[in-house]
Amino acid sequence: MCERLKLVRDRVISACEKTGRSPSDITIVAVSKTKPASMVMELYECGQRVFGENYIQEGIEKVTALSALKDIEWHFIGHLQRNKAKLAVRYFHWVETVDSERIAGALDKYAGKEGKVLNVLIQVNIGEEDSKFGVLPKELPGLLSHVSSFTNLKIKGLMTIHPFSSKKEDARKWFSMMAALREEMARRFPHLDLSELSMGMSNDYDLAIEEGATIVRVGTALFGKRK
Repeated sequence: MCERLKLVRDRVISACEKTGRSPSDITIVAVSKTKPASMVMELYECGQRVFGENYIQEGIEKVTALSALKDIEWHFIGHLQRNKAKLAVRYFHWVETVDSERIAGALDKYAGKEGKVLNVLIQVNIGEEDSKFGVLPKELPGLLSHVSSFTNLKIKGLMTIHPFSSKKEDARKWFSMMAALREEMARRFPHLDLSELSMGMSNDYDLAIEEGATIVRVGTALFGKRK
């Protein structure tokens, strides 16, 4: 797994070199969905520190199993149901998939009860697909305005899952649109920290970085194919 991590990091470096960016500005989230805690531990021993989970219960099991590793940062990157907000707050450092006022409100309430400030990203449905979660681009300003009033949530930027295509290069336009949207929102909401942009996965994270991603979510390239 150390060799896989090296290959991913090398690809990050290459993408950064194309655009004059620093690899230190890119966070690799190792997506451990369906993979056991032992594999997370193995990748941790290779130097990886940020991990992402798609399902609350599966994530809790791994967070608990690896609780002795105090420098792991856990991101929740799956669709969050309101009745799981309390658990997301308790076990994760980041929630990347805030897409409604109701979810944001629930997270803020439970974060307050836990005495913590939760880092969040606003998930945008950039392709406006019926099959995907996320706020529509035209509704993003309203959601940002609403969420910015919460004292227990720290908005850190935007996240997206772009429309699927068998052609890797097709993703570039969606990444470019997200980068432009992030810049527009930063101008409209100068008091917010919208520095993070989470987009790109195993097959196209290099393109995402070239277009402005600061966070990439990499699963298969690190852990291998899922059964």
